[in-house]
Formats: sequence, C-alpha cells, structure tokens
Amino acid sequence: MTRSNLRSYSMLGALVLMGLVSALLTGGVFVRPDNLMNLAVQVSVNGVLAVGMTLIIMTGGIDLGVGSMLALIGVAAAKVFGLGGGAVAAIVVALAAGLLVGAWNGFFLTRLGLPPFIVTLGTMTIARGLALVMSEERALPIVNHAFYQLGNANVPRVAALAALGVMAAYGLWTHLRSANRNWLHLALTLAGLALAGWVLGDPSVEGLPMTVVIFAVVAAAGSFVLNRSRFGRHLRAIGGNASAAALSGINVRRTLFLDYALMGLLAAVAALLLASRLASGVPTAGNMAELDAIAAVVIGGTSLAGGSGTVGGTLVGAFIIGLLNNVLVLMNVQSNFQYIIKGLIIMGAVLLDVRKK
Repeated sequence: MTRSNLRSYSMLGALVLMGLVSALLTGGVFVRPDNLMNLAVQVSVNGVLAVGMTLIIMTGGIDLGVGSMLALIGVAAAKVFGLGGGAVAAIVVALAAGLLVGAWNGFFLTRLGLPPFIVTLGTMTIARGLALVMSEERALPIVNHAFYQLGNANVPRVAALAALGVMAAYGLWTHLRSANRNWLHLALTLAGLALAGWVLGDPSVEGLPMTVVIFAVVAAAGSFVLNRSRFGRHLRAIGGNASAAALSGINVRRTLFLDYALMGLLAAVAALLLASRLASGVPTAGNMAELDAIAAVVIGGTSLAGGSGTVGGTLVGAFIIGLLNNVLVLMNVQSNFQYIIKGLIIMGAVLLDVRKK
C-alpha cells in the first residue's frame, strides 16, 4: 500500500468520524437521506474543480483563478441566452471560454516563463472584472428548460439503483480477477455503493441528481487520466522533477499547457452546473471557490510540491469540505467563521504534508 493510498484511507476514516460527530451535533438531521443527497449535490461543483486542481497541483503548480472563471463563464452562458441562443449554443460557448482561459494561463506559464501563482492570480482579477463588466454588476437570469435540467434533473430511482448494482458486480468481478487483491479497497467501495443505495431507496429522495452524475463521470475520467494514461504519468514526472522529466524526453511545455487548458475546461463544466442550479449568470459567483478546491486537494493527500496524489483522495477531501459547510449551516454558524475553519484545516493539511516529506 502506497503512502498516498494510506493517506486517502486515513482521511476517509476521518470523514466517517466527522459524519458521526455531525449526526450527534445536529440531532440526526445530518444523516437523513435527503440531507446526504443535498450534500452530494453541494459537493459536485467544488468536486469538479478539485479534480482539475489535482492535475494542476500534481505538477507543483496552482490555479487561483477558478473561482472567477465560474463567474465569467456563467455570465457568458447567460449572455448567449440573452442574445437569443439556445442551450447547446450556451454550453458550447461556455466550454470554449473555459478552454480559452485555461490556454491563456498555459501560454503565459510555458512560453513567457511566469510562475503559476502570478499568472493565475492575474487571471483571477481579470476574469472577475470581465464578469462584472459583461453583466453590468447584476445577475443575468436564464430562462431555458433544457439548460435548467442540466443541473436540476434527476435520474429515476430505479435506473440509479440498477446502475449501482451493476457497479458493485463489476467491482467484485474485477477484484476477483486481479492478481493483487486489495480487500480493504473492495470493502470500502461496496460500503460506499451500499450507502448510496440506502440514500436512493428513501422516499424523500426523488432520484439521482444529474449534477452528481456529471461529477462522478468527471471524477472517473480524472482518475483514469492520472493513473492509466501517458499524460498522467507525465504530470507525475513533472511534479517529481521537471528537469529530469525533460531529459527523459517529456515535452514539459506542451504537457503543462494542456494541463491548464484542461483545468479551464473543467472550470467551464463546474460553471455550467452552477449557472443551471442558480438559473442565472452571477458575476459574484465562485467567490473563494479556489479555496475549497485547493483545500479538497491538499486534505486528500496531494502534495503541494507535486509528484504524488490521487483523485480518490481529492474526492474524500471534497466531501470533508462539503460536510463542514453543510454542518455549519445546519448549526447556524456564520459564513465568516467557515472561512477561518477551512483556512486552519488547509494549514494543518500542509503541515502534515511537510512533516511527511
């Protein structure tokens, strides 16, 4: 078992413990199936950002502009509807805008040699300013049923439960065929699927939200890219030692450029989900979203120095951040204190990472 996996398992145990404590503090409200499903929906937008941020931090970089990108891309999508466009046009424009902003970051980083912190800090302010200018500092309503369904539709309960059953059977089958069997991983996977089945089986839950489905697809794709693709291996190598990676034949510039462009694309996906849920493009949306995404990645065990980490660990970190937000709201804790708590958690996670190295 690798250190990264051990860290992920330990944080998963911490998540379970936090869930039990939260249930006690809220009188059982936290563990109600409808609240757990709401938690999954709330985590989805940050989770999509965190998957992309994992690929960025894996190289030793960072992207501080993702929160402002949520606002800019949401406003751009709303503008398309305002000009008479449909849902398809709005989605295409949003994805193109995300790729463009990501490519902008990649260009300044790889061609002009600016540090990721400075490049993305500049992008953060520019994107927020553009969102405010384009929207004239007001929320732009989106009235389109198809677009609304993107973030608010539900997969029918029967279909979702059937999918969970297929996933459980496939996981068991692949585990039994594997030469290196990790029984703990299998047990945790089946337990997670069983929990999802229990939540979906409750009458208070209408079905599996499309937002959660999209988040799951993004997470699965991110895990595949990082663990089973040449691109993912190159990201790890660059994070471990960029000079050695270049000497081994890896095109560091191109890999980093694609990495930041991919982050822009995932930011666009998150922006579409958020705009659909809000039914508007809000120029102030995504405020401090980069904090939640970075916190999820660091808590999940990805090293800020680069070279090590997992998407699975990031998912655990995203749910820890989502759990904190959810419980603090249930306990009527002011949002200002939430920032303080999350900041302290980030510092603690970084301290653990430094002590580990």
